[in-house]
Amino acid sequence: MRAYDFTTPASLDGALRDAHDGSAYLAGGTTLVDLMKLEVMTPSRVVDINRLPLRGISVDRDGLHIGALERMSDVARNEEVRSRYPMISQALELSASPQLRNMASMGGNLLQRTRCSYFRDLSTPCNKRTPGSGCAALAGHNRMHAILGTSDACVAAHPSDVAVPLVALDAQVHLTGRDGPRTVPIGEFYQLPGETPHVENQLRVGELVTGLTVPPLPWATRSAYLKIRDRQSYEFALTSAAIALDVGDGMIRDARVAAGGVGSRPWRLTAVEQALVGRPATAQTYEAAVTHATDGARPLTHNAFKPALLRRTLVRALTGLGEIR
Repeated sequence: MRAYDFTTPASLDGALRDAHDGSAYLAGGTTLVDLMKLEVMTPSRVVDINRLPLRGISVDRDGLHIGALERMSDVARNEEVRSRYPMISQALELSASPQLRNMASMGGNLLQRTRCSYFRDLSTPCNKRTPGSGCAALAGHNRMHAILGTSDACVAAHPSDVAVPLVALDAQVHLTGRDGPRTVPIGEFYQLPGETPHVENQLRVGELVTGLTVPPLPWATRSAYLKIRDRQSYEFALTSAAIALDVGDGMIRDARVAAGGVGSRPWRLTAVEQALVGRPATAQTYEAAVTHATDGARPLTHNAFKPALLRRTLVRALTGLGEIR
């Protein structure tokens, strides 16, 4: 690990003053510290933001508000979250390990870097780590990589579980920088890799995630997050599905569907949503709707199983919700 300056500001203004191009904010540190040890990230200054007033979980007429420094475990067990947005709490509980969830912040989870092994290996080319160097995963081992939203420059999958239901629910990400606060829909926050995979989101230099708002959606009480992975715990998704259904008299009145483990960012499946709405909540409807889930998919040598696995994941999640009375 390289030498760096370290500051612990007590105010938001102080944190913004301390940050500059080449600095990094530290919350739980569950991603940053690992990458600094590997020298994948080499900030010249680390700004510890844990003293900032960026906590709190509340619900009002505008929806669910979560402070960026709230720990994942605290959000997962919050009764308002569990009852109003089950797929958020379920996604959090299926993330990482209990020890990591006790440390990791909500803002940090949304900003975590890819788990692509080539990104973490300084001896291999990676456009996300070193722009213009190439993408070793294209011809290398790519079983865990993305099939949606990829480019010839990068096929890394987005790692966050909880970002998937947040995308399905149209959450808003609150940001603050030297130019003041702004809010970005989470569906627009994450960038596709294109030719610049090192630009992962819309954060500006020195800008900070301060919180999240999930809009009110009464029928999100009928929602779930399903994660398919190689082992039962402490593993990233091969595929995952975040689904909310509004069902009445056996008919699907509305739906929210997003997928994880398969996209270069959390992947909203609007075509699947459209194929569900107005149709009966039956196995035949689910099977027909999920055929649209892999439109535009670009499977690689070792993850050609993912399109079929994603469709099965979606059908299983839809069937489970459709059976709720």
